[in-house]
Amino acid sequence: MSAEERRESVVRAAITEFARGGYNGTSTEVIARRVGVSQPYLFRLFPNKQAIFIAAAERCLEDTRGVFMTAAEGLEGEEALHAMARAYQRLIVHDGEKLMMQMQTYAAVAAAEAAGNHEFGESLRAAWARMRDDIHIVLGADENETTTFLAFGMLVNTLASLGFPADHRAWSGFYDSAMPVE
Repeated sequence: MSAEERRESVVRAAITEFARGGYNGTSTEVIARRVGVSQPYLFRLFPNKQAIFIAAAERCLEDTRGVFMTAAEGLEGEEALHAMARAYQRLIVHDGEKLMMQMQTYAAVAAAEAAGNHEFGESLRAAWARMRDDIHIVLGADENETTTFLAFGMLVNTLASLGFPADHRAWSGFYDSAMPVE
């Protein structure tokens, strides 16, 4: 297996492990073990734990951006909005690691910022901004539509993370396309 293939394996394993344990609760040893490499080899692929986390978080954001863009391909306006909402809902239901990794990313960046490490979140903010900008373009560059769509997305994250069932009143007021999939 090439070094690039190993890096890819590390990123996939890191998403799984960081999604479960967060940045501070996940050791590089457990990631190395999941991939089947030694810790010293892991650090030949990535300079440190922070670099592994950032690669995993960036991948998660890029995968989510890809889900939105694939869903909206060839569509405009309301059709694009509802296609992206449905696709995101499926992603959250069928790939819970993406949701958990998102939540862990927000927590890790907030903790780093609180500790004075403002560089930790730079690339993650840039990746999120790319996703936001692409959504904005798909939604006709309408600030209100973009903000509303992203606000609903964060509410979806919150309700799904808290385990609200699909028939709970907390889900009322969503686009039908953004309702939880059973």
